[in-house]
Amino acid sequence: MSRIKSYFENLNKAGKKALIPYITAGDSYLESTVPLMHSLVDAGSDIIELGVPFSDPMADGPAIQLACERALEHGTSLTDVLACVAKFRETNTTTPVVLMGYLNPVEIMGYPAFAEKAASSGVDGVLLVDLPPEEAADVKPLFESHSIDTIFLLAPTTSENRTKLICEHGSGYVYYVSVKGVTGSSALDADEVAKKVAAIQDQTDLPVGVGFGIKDGATASSVAKVADGVIVGSVLVNAIAESASQNLSVEDTCQKVSAIIREMRAAMDQE
Repeated sequence: MSRIKSYFENLNKAGKKALIPYITAGDSYLESTVPLMHSLVDAGSDIIELGVPFSDPMADGPAIQLACERALEHGTSLTDVLACVAKFRETNTTTPVVLMGYLNPVEIMGYPAFAEKAASSGVDGVLLVDLPPEEAADVKPLFESHSIDTIFLLAPTTSENRTKLICEHGSGYVYYVSVKGVTGSSALDADEVAKKVAAIQDQTDLPVGVGFGIKDGATASSVAKVADGVIVGSVLVNAIAESASQNLSVEDTCQKVSAIIREMRAAMDQE
């Protein structure tokens, strides 16, 4: 059983929903990534999505685009990201880590080499935004052989047939994009999300995580009522950017980000 599946099962038994934060590795400095990961866990996070910086993050809004730029300015590579996961694993062997990014860096490294290095570093899942299930036939078995889940996105406009296809090919959890737009969008309709999540759950036994448009305890709580996981990114990335602009220390940045997660965790657990 994968670490992600086991974690969701344990949360379900405890009557809790997963809180899944996203940060971009190397933002604003590579040295801050591992301390941020640990602070996210300490604040109540269950799974970490760690962004691999890329020069053309097409699904991401301005906040994460700028985060990628900051990370790339300091030369953060896929190899560096895997090293961060390995460093995190020195003291945390339980929290699942999902790499989120785009195909190009993985293709440059080579799929077999990436799968082997990701597994040895302690990566549990990958979400490659521009990898459709139709083109994952050769890649998914490779990831499976290294106990790495392949996670796919579903959008509000995804058809029922395609939803079924994505659910059949995915593992770990399904990432439902709650709004029509890029990351950082704010127009979250809780009732519409509830309908879409219910429709997805009719197609699969995989947990459904919901992202895009979640920015505070109230929005996290509303999503936690209908989904298995709450995925939050841009509000954390904005906090990291603000810390960098103020030249705050890594410790202070961790405290700023942790405060956001603690608010969300508390709101989710009140349900």
